[in-house]
Amino acid sequence: MIERMKRYFLSINFFIILSGGISGFLQAQSSVTIYSIKGPSGVGMIRLFEQPPQVPGITIKVEALAQADLMAARFIAGDAKVGILPANVAAKLAASGKPVQVAAVLGTGMLSLLTSDPGVQGIEDLKGKQVEVAGQGATPDYVFRRILRFKGLNPDKDLTLSYALAYPEIAQSLIAGRVSTALLPEPFATMAQSGKASLRLVSDIQAEWVKAGGAGNYPMTVLVVDANFAAARPEVIRAILESVNASIAWVIVHPAEAGDLVEKHQLGLQAPVVKAAIPRSNYVFIPALEARSALESLFTAFLEFSPVSIGGVLPESSFYLEW
Repeated sequence: MIERMKRYFLSINFFIILSGGISGFLQAQSSVTIYSIKGPSGVGMIRLFEQPPQVPGITIKVEALAQADLMAARFIAGDAKVGILPANVAAKLAASGKPVQVAAVLGTGMLSLLTSDPGVQGIEDLKGKQVEVAGQGATPDYVFRRILRFKGLNPDKDLTLSYALAYPEIAQSLIAGRVSTALLPEPFATMAQSGKASLRLVSDIQAEWVKAGGAGNYPMTVLVVDANFAAARPEVIRAILESVNASIAWVIVHPAEAGDLVEKHQLGLQAPVVKAAIPRSNYVFIPALEARSALESLFTAFLEFSPVSIGGVLPESSFYLEW
């Protein structure tokens, strides 16, 4: 009798523990956060801060992190299920064994080579010059290096590439005349040109990329999902992707309202700058499978200059989410 009672209570305890585990799992699956990044990367998703996706039985919220490395850390820890990252960072996470997939490209090339130097009329004229480049070891750096090589310039010998300043500081230095030539993404290029009318656009970097062998415009920002979560809750991922797509479409048509929301939700940019920059910023929504050739073209440039920056290999087919 005593042994029977022991078995009974053991069964009850096991059920309680098991129920608690199931409850915790279900609770974890009942909410998901879409992680954005402060700055230009998050602009396309800004409407989601006001109108998050609606899925029965699940709470979806949006949060902006200060920078991409914090986003990567969330994916590494398994805390993030959906978020935006630079394409090469997503590839590197996948190469390290993390279950991440690219769902869509959200932003393509939006770089401007600006100068106040009358001696710089084309990229070939950069020989012997110093160029401030936004983002050492990031997409702007390697895209520019590929273009320089195509133009017959050795980026490590024929000119000086400087990475000393952050994006806003480069814009301010161009305005103040402390820097004469710089490669900048939007909205910082617009910020610089608005502050100094004499700044000139040297060349269309996006067109130069294609001439240098790139496959179309290069991806700058991608939406990344946790592969396990995407497999378990495809309806949630689809709802999120549809909402992100709708947000980007709205931002493109309503730059002034988008600028106001960016300032309201403290993404680190002023409304007038965002409004002016959106038409030049190439916010897009390209599903991963459609964007694969452009992504692989960009990854090839990373492999040329710094294989470790994408994990040493091109991502496998499973890296591209099919939805």
